[in-house]
Amino acid sequence: MLNLIKLSVGPKDVAALAAIQADRLRTDPPLRAWTRMFPKRRDELLDGGSIYWVVAGFVRVRQRILDLREEEWDDGTPCAALVLDPKLVLVEARPMKPFQGWRYLKPEEAPADVTQGRPEPRGLDRLPPRLRRDLAELCLI
Repeated sequence: MLNLIKLSVGPKDVAALAAIQADRLRTDPPLRAWTRMFPKRRDELLDGGSIYWVVAGFVRVRQRILDLREEEWDDGTPCAALVLDPKLVLVEARPMKPFQGWRYLKPEEAPADVTQGRPEPRGLDRLPPRLRRDLAELCLI
């Protein structure tokens, strides 16, 4: 099993990402995310892998990758379509600096899923989002 990590460009929080994806799923199923480069390690990704989304400077959520397809952008340029499970799974927040495209993420390096029923946030998660982002930009967390 292998995962991907990718920036979620546009949404400022997980709720905005969920709303965009819900609209996309309703108007153009199945739910897909597109990227220019096709992952070479396809079989490992489809063996239970997920895409981890970086939202507003933090890895916050993941989705199972159900399939990888070769598709085309509107201008005919080839691209990769990641077919995703619509269910968003919250993960323990981890700061992440911007990067282009996507990266492979080994399972042992991936943030843990947030467990159901946790009474209140711990550690850095207790800080307001803007303060966390500012501290991350200063490389203090």
